[in-house]
Amino acid sequence: MAKKQNKKQRPKFVLPRVQPFDFEVSYKNYDELTKLVNDRARIIGRKRSGLSAKEQKLVSREIKRARHLALLPFKGNM
Repeated sequence: MAKKQNKKQRPKFVLPRVQPFDFEVSYKNYDELTKLVNDRARIIGRKRSGLSAKEQKLVSREIKRARHLALLPFKGNM
């Protein structure tokens, strides 16, 4: 039996991280929530933002509330 050769591991791509938030996460703080949204008004993912799953769910819920109240755009440049 021949041994399986291990594939070379590729270096992981390192994403630039967003500074962790030091503010109250609320739809009322839409100025602060814009830090967690890119220029196309998409919510930045967990890998890039460095948030836990619980924090990411909280942030995404508040961003969606702010969008519903027209405090943040649904799409486009800000």
